Amino acid sequence: MTIGVITLSIFLIAIIIQIVSRHMGIAIIWTEEVANYSFIWSVFMGASVMVYQREHFSFDFLTIKLTGKKRAILMIVIDTFVLLFSVAILYYGTEATQTFWNYNWVALPEMKMGYVWISLPIMGFTMAVYTISHLFNSFKELKRGPSA
Repeated sequence: MTIGVITLSIFLIAIIIQIVSRHMGIAIIWTEEVANYSFIWSVFMGASVMVYQREHFSFDFLTIKLTGKKRAILMIVIDTFVLLFSVAILYYGTEATQTFWNYNWVALPEMKMGYVWISLPIMGFTMAVYTISHLFNSFKELKRGPSA
């Protein structure tokens, strides 16, 4: 959550700098890249938080209607798909990060693209950890005994 808020703040500051500089007739080229890449980070970190809060990747129509074991089974199925998706993001995000690590930003050549791409495996890893935690809780609920 903190990383997402920080990167969203960087995004907003970069946009404000860009707007003010354009009105002053000054071209500051690095603000566009900083805004784009910080927004990418904020979105991916926000996606992890949404998985943690179970507000992402699901339709709640059935989860509201079902209770007990039926609800636990549904949550296990949903979490299994989310876990598979998270592991795929972790794996392919790691590959993309390794592939593009040494590419440079256009406006700030000192910055490596790897710092942008590493947000993918971080998101995949945190989503997987949160989903595994949800799976354990669903299995506990399933073992509690018969319910409606």
